[in-house]
Amino acid sequence: MEFQLSRIDLMTVGSTSMKSMKVLPNPPNAKKMVQRVAVADHSGVLTCFQMKRSETVVDFKTLPGPKVERLELGGAKGSLQEKIFVSSGSEVRGFTKRGKQFLMFETNLSDSIKSMFVSGPDLHITGQYIYNMYTNCQDTHFYLSCDKINDMIGIPGTGKDIFPVLGCQDRVLRVLSGSELLYEAEVPGSPETLALFDIMSGFGHNNLIYGTKDGIIGLCTVNKDNPCHRWEIANSNNLGGITAIDTYDVNNDGVSELVIARDDGTVEVYSISEGQPKLITSKNVSESITSIGAGLITSAGHADVVVATYPGHVISLTSQVKSHVAQNIISPSAKTKLDDLKKDIEDLKRQVLAEREKYQKSAGSDSAISAVVKFHVNDKFTLNPVDANYLLSIEIQMPIENVLLQCDVPIDLLDVERNSAVVSHSACDPEDKNYLLATYRCQANTTRLDVKVRSIEGQYGTLQVYITPRIQPKTCQLKQYQIKPLSLHRRTHIIDSDRPMNTLKLSGKFSLGEVHSWIGYCIPEVPDKCPSGESITMFFQSTFLDTQLECNYRQGAVEFRSDNISTISILKDVITKLATQRKIAVNITYELNEESIPHSLRLIHPKLDEQLLLAKKVQLIDALKELSMHEPNLDFLSPEYKDIILNADKLQAAFKLQPCHLERLYGMITDLYIDKFKFKGLNVKSKVPMLLEVLDNYELETLVDFFEISAV
Repeated sequence: MEFQLSRIDLMTVGSTSMKSMKVLPNPPNAKKMVQRVAVADHSGVLTCFQMKRSETVVDFKTLPGPKVERLELGGAKGSLQEKIFVSSGSEVRGFTKRGKQFLMFETNLSDSIKSMFVSGPDLHITGQYIYNMYTNCQDTHFYLSCDKINDMIGIPGTGKDIFPVLGCQDRVLRVLSGSELLYEAEVPGSPETLALFDIMSGFGHNNLIYGTKDGIIGLCTVNKDNPCHRWEIANSNNLGGITAIDTYDVNNDGVSELVIARDDGTVEVYSISEGQPKLITSKNVSESITSIGAGLITSAGHADVVVATYPGHVISLTSQVKSHVAQNIISPSAKTKLDDLKKDIEDLKRQVLAEREKYQKSAGSDSAISAVVKFHVNDKFTLNPVDANYLLSIEIQMPIENVLLQCDVPIDLLDVERNSAVVSHSACDPEDKNYLLATYRCQANTTRLDVKVRSIEGQYGTLQVYITPRIQPKTCQLKQYQIKPLSLHRRTHIIDSDRPMNTLKLSGKFSLGEVHSWIGYCIPEVPDKCPSGESITMFFQSTFLDTQLECNYRQGAVEFRSDNISTISILKDVITKLATQRKIAVNITYELNEESIPHSLRLIHPKLDEQLLLAKKVQLIDALKELSMHEPNLDFLSPEYKDIILNADKLQAAFKLQPCHLERLYGMITDLYIDKFKFKGLNVKSKVPMLLEVLDNYELETLVDFFEISAV
């Protein structure tokens, strides 16, 4: 059953972290009571509230303190899980639902707690790489992960056993038993959030739902021996990454639904029919969501979805329909309260203006000291594997005035539909290593800005972003993002060994840690910390061409294998430069596979053919429109020409980006041509104009023949 969600703002707190809000359960004999909501923020305040007569009533509120990173519910096994646990730094505190603190436990983690799970007397926590389990505040189990841990949850086993599952950055779910690793389960993306899947699905018990950074949702059954993947929901609409997951009977049909939150503010509700998910409604709140829950929030007879956003808004999304008449009726007491609030707002505005004038007068004196306002930036720079672009997301708690982008390598900025900012480009001098200078001017009350960035592999440097909020005195914060040499590659678990592969081998007196840092400098999604073991193997895939890369390295030796010779060439140039900076002598050998050249050209062919076909269609639009004005009946036209007239606006919109696409593809083919002969010791840059002539009259076989002609 499909339904619509309506927004109701419940309260505002400080900025919130991931999974820092929970809906407290009702006792089994009081299911039709309005439920409490607990939320913690970056100011260290834990707030527990509930709705009474359409008003927010705070049950308790703690004093400010260290930033709260995580909030979880717990309690004795078999009892109601209504005790509230929050983590700040390496400390865990426990509160009852009435606000009484009963626990303050300092763990032995060297970094901050990133995720937490409570089961009876057992406390499971993780840092960036470390998992710890405490029983009655005594350290009992420990595990060191080879990559960053994004989230963790406990899967109930037989008896009292709990199997912790770690969602790691390298696209792997690691299932533990105590301090031992049982097995690893590969998933299609980097798992950002994990949740238990308790919906009746026909898949038995121990079902785990995961959400990835690139917006994929998946279900797998986790047991002691091996996992079983059930289904996946692809991110076909290029929405944001998954930040939180919950299950609840939202539409009151007696069956729980799957509730999903994304970092672009999208909330989705899925029903589960015959074990498969189906989207039944969605809503966007225009702010990055950090937590999601569901329950009887605004009414004891109707379920709501409740979310906490990064700026600190706690919002209820309800499917309950209220009559327009009832919405327009205001009681006398409410009207009096509304008038008082309006007067308070006017008084506050006058006080702010007076203080601002006082500050500006004092700021003009020689002895004045300007106070810089500090603000936190919620930023992400993630690769979208669908269109091979990076999405830069900037979000702050206060309105953004402008964002300035500067880059020392060539990149393209692409429009994002939901943006309302106005962009202006300034002239740049590439000789000063300044290829981009662009300013986004935001409208009032804009707290989030998304920008798509298209990079070119082989061109590497730094993207600098200056964020200026709409506050006084003016202040600015700088964020830097690395554009890596192989920026369009991402981690994968398997490759096709039957492809024609080129090989590059380097040897010398370098350590395992040094060669690992070189690979991390060149390729995204390489862990900061070097994995344990004498030798390491990693696989990568190009999101643009689907070519692949295999890295095998150990102390003193590294081998790269790829079906794209340009990938090998980029790695050779960059690693040689890095080794020279460290004054390390490196011996280089390589083996080229001639079959890899036509193989790469055939991978480029569909994209190039699509862009050239688009250009031909756009050339026909004006002529076909003129024909349609003079001919009342166009039945004599072919279906292809009818389709061009029908989709003329879409074709012209796509054509505006077409020169960039063609230039990108032409550049890849040119690099492939130059790199092929560079490994043979030949410089063929003088023949590039001939190559461009072949591309202007493009045919795949003609292009393959041109590559096979000797450069001599």
